[in-house]
Amino acid sequence: MPKRTGIAVAVVLVLLLVGIGQSFYTVDETQRGVILQLGKPVGETVGPGLHFKLPFVQNVLLFDHRIQDYDANPAEILTEDKKNLVVDNYSRWRIEDPLKFYRTVRTVSQGVSRIDDIVYSELRVELGQYTLNEVVSSKRGDIMTAVRDKADALLDEYGIKIFDVRIKRTDLPEENQMAIFGRMRSEREREAKRYRSEGHEEASKIRAVADKDRTIMLAEAERKAQILRGEGDAEAARIFAEALGQDKEFFSFVRSLEAYEKGLSNSTRLIMDNQNEFLRYLQ
Repeated sequence: MPKRTGIAVAVVLVLLLVGIGQSFYTVDETQRGVILQLGKPVGETVGPGLHFKLPFVQNVLLFDHRIQDYDANPAEILTEDKKNLVVDNYSRWRIEDPLKFYRTVRTVSQGVSRIDDIVYSELRVELGQYTLNEVVSSKRGDIMTAVRDKADALLDEYGIKIFDVRIKRTDLPEENQMAIFGRMRSEREREAKRYRSEGHEEASKIRAVADKDRTIMLAEAERKAQILRGEGDAEAARIFAEALGQDKEFFSFVRSLEAYEKGLSNSTRLIMDNQNEFLRYLQ
């Protein structure tokens, strides 16, 4: 009997120790807890610290309370001007109400799935209100803010808080890229052809004006040259006449030499006697 009593006491002590171990638990600063009793949540969300629960009947499910990133898979979205875009986005979120989170989606993977569905749905709605050019340039910030606010409101019923939604990259679908690049090349070539045509036209105008100016300048220069030559010849004739007028015999001599030069060429034959006045200076 004493032996059996000792065994019973030992069993009771072991059960007490196990019960005490099962009764107390701690929650880290980065966590929040939900008490489950026979698989159903009871009470309120448990914050950081040391807590008590009913052993064997209740257990604690802990959730990470830190902000987490969810990087969504790229998906196609249609813009307002009917252009397909492959949008790559990510979200920053947190389990704000673990009790509500457990009651609605239960697991983190299910919660991420709801985030993916809602954020993608809101992105599709917002991007569908803007053109391709607005999406990739001026309206991106407004789009991300609107998606974040709407997604946060819709995910509140799941105990999820959305802090940010960002579009990392927007690409054209691969099958559309070559066609769009080809169209862009054709547009650039058409613009280049137009610029070349305008350049040739402008060059022709400049050459025509330059040729006109050149003709005018040459004509004016020739006119001035003729005037100067005429004035020079007149001045030379005056000086020559003045010089010859000072000696009539010299004048007659010079004129005779000019006549000899013009009249006595190799092919000229003259018949005259030696007393002819024309030959006076050759005697």
